[in-house]
Amino acid sequence: MKERITLKKSYKQHWVWAIALGSSIGWGAFVQPTNWIATAGPVGAMAGFGIGALLMMLIAVSYGFLIRSFPVSGGEFAYAFIGLGKVHAFICGWFLALGYICIVALNASAFALMFKFIFPRFIENIHMYQIAGWDVYGTEIILATFVLLIFGYFNIRGNGFSGKIQFIFCVVMVLSVIILTFLVGVQPEAGLANIHPLFPVEKTALAAIISIIAIAPWAYVGFDNVPQLAEEFSFSSKKAFNLIIIALFFAGLLYILMILATSMALPWNDFISKQLLWGTGTVVKNLLGNFGLIILVIAVSMGIFTGLNGFIVSSSRLLFAMSRAKFVPKIFSKLHPKYNTPYISILFTILISLLAPWFGRQALTWVVDMSSIGVTIAYFYTCFTAYKLFKWNMGPDYLPSLHEISPIKKVLAGIGTIVSILFLGLLLIPGSPAFLGFESRVALAIWILLGIGFYLIKRRDLNTLSESDLNYLILGKSDLSQKNS
Repeated sequence: MKERITLKKSYKQHWVWAIALGSSIGWGAFVQPTNWIATAGPVGAMAGFGIGALLMMLIAVSYGFLIRSFPVSGGEFAYAFIGLGKVHAFICGWFLALGYICIVALNASAFALMFKFIFPRFIENIHMYQIAGWDVYGTEIILATFVLLIFGYFNIRGNGFSGKIQFIFCVVMVLSVIILTFLVGVQPEAGLANIHPLFPVEKTALAAIISIIAIAPWAYVGFDNVPQLAEEFSFSSKKAFNLIIIALFFAGLLYILMILATSMALPWNDFISKQLLWGTGTVVKNLLGNFGLIILVIAVSMGIFTGLNGFIVSSSRLLFAMSRAKFVPKIFSKLHPKYNTPYISILFTILISLLAPWFGRQALTWVVDMSSIGVTIAYFYTCFTAYKLFKWNMGPDYLPSLHEISPIKKVLAGIGTIVSILFLGLLLIPGSPAFLGFESRVALAIWILLGIGFYLIKRRDLNTLSESDLNYLILGKSDLSQKNS
């Protein structure tokens, strides 16, 4: 077996925290509050995101344990292999790769959408065509392309550069949201009186809150980028769990503050009925003027940039890990001769994302909605594998290097597994609050068929590898009973 390629240990703790937080908070936290308020009311939306963060923390228990035990690139891909074997590892990696790349593309298009709100005459130039009711302009394609190329370059340059800017962007984003919420709250015509009614009159409080909890796995997607970086930690992998929990806390706080700021600006039923292009942007500008809008634009820009950067990192590491294990072509595990980064995987992520602006935002959201399946599948594999490895007691199959005796954590991993299945049901069961639309289901079917075809092509190569070979390539050790070095 050829020597296993490894990545340089260069990611610092605060960079990893910033990757988790910045990936969890994208454009949606700043663009979607009016939609969430319309769905659940201000208190329903805030309660839903708060409970959703707590549910993700339950799932994070499994992530923390597996990152500590298997600090390798690939994250959930590796965990699925440990829990259920190579076929399930491929399924998990196949869906995650699509999901991560789609989120990169969606963040790039969100940057153009923000410009469309602020400078509509600038963006609405070079009209090209219309797809699914969405007008595609050459200017927004150029803008999205520029942003993708810049962040692709940052990531090829190395972890130190991308890690530093990620942390700076996250700090600016957090401060911007806190300042914006404070400024809205102190205005005479704004305040907590505007958040009434607390829930939509046509829904019960419980139904309103559940409708928001249903989107929690996708609202908080991004904290699961941490295991993709585990191989590159410059610190003990035991600290990963705390970093994830702190990131989820801040993510939940930012979601809640943006909903609060939007609903305090003026009576929420007034702006919901107007179906504004960017409700939060409109109410903030009306209340605070251009100064408030500038702060909001800074916050949303930081959210977009940190999402772009975080998911470029995670998608490239996932492709690198799958390539190292022979699941995808060898070229994806090639490292840059100077910067020691998986630059081919980074370039591939950028190249695929560059196609997205040409298809219009509406068509892209269908694929992104479908890719939510991949995220939920990853949650399931992680929790299920952790459940298998946590032990009630020291039984005959207990291995100190592999298992941990912790009935409480085993219960939490079991709950996380069940929660993941429930979230998957919300996506696939007709009539549920998060049921995939027709176009998304078609995209899902196509991706499944492509995955089956690709796996059949690679199956012969994978069958030539022994279990110990795969253990070594994926996990860095040929025998799972070996202790981590």
